[in-house]
Amino acid sequence: MKTKGLYCFRTFLLVLFFLGFQDCVQGRLLAASKPDRDDAAAYARWLVSQNTWGILNTLSSELEGAPFGNVVSFSDGLPDKGTGIPYFYLTTLDPTARNALKDQRSSLTISEYPLGTCGKADPESPVCAKITFTGSLGLLDAKSKEAEFAQTALFTKHPEMKGWPKSHNFQIFKLEIKDIFMINWFGGPKPLTVEQYLDYKMNKFAVSL
Repeated sequence: MKTKGLYCFRTFLLVLFFLGFQDCVQGRLLAASKPDRDDAAAYARWLVSQNTWGILNTLSSELEGAPFGNVVSFSDGLPDKGTGIPYFYLTTLDPTARNALKDQRSSLTISEYPLGTCGKADPESPVCAKITFTGSLGLLDAKSKEAEFAQTALFTKHPEMKGWPKSHNFQIFKLEIKDIFMINWFGGPKPLTVEQYLDYKMNKFAVSL
């Protein structure tokens, strides 16, 4: 009986440790305080800076121009110093890069759901924010200062990228934003221009990583 009781107690402690560990892991991804939902620029920049992946859509060169969505990792800068501009590390072995090199029109959709801040709301609910950037997905000059910055930003958020095969010829792409669509509450999309989004100063909210 003592052995059974000890086993149950250890199992209980293990469950508590696991749940606590999950909270700590999730906490590393979240801002210290989520911006006011009525401050569209702040909310959009927070949503982008805290996320690490989204759905990147291009026009398929192999499917007669049909939209092609792909799960893609991105970074807009160092964790607490994001620029708002999404950068990607892509290979032409994947359709997304091949499509972009033939037709740069693309869009990137990011959801708040992966951050764990939507409570019990469904990802499609207006309570759970989502943002879509529409623009041009272009290849950066590998020798440019911007490419150097983008690589640091990507490798900081995605350390695994450093070890990806050189033979796959990964290159850095940038989404030139031309339009922003964001919903973060009821009442339709928030009015937000590209200029307002890019001009927002990230130091207006603290980030805890």
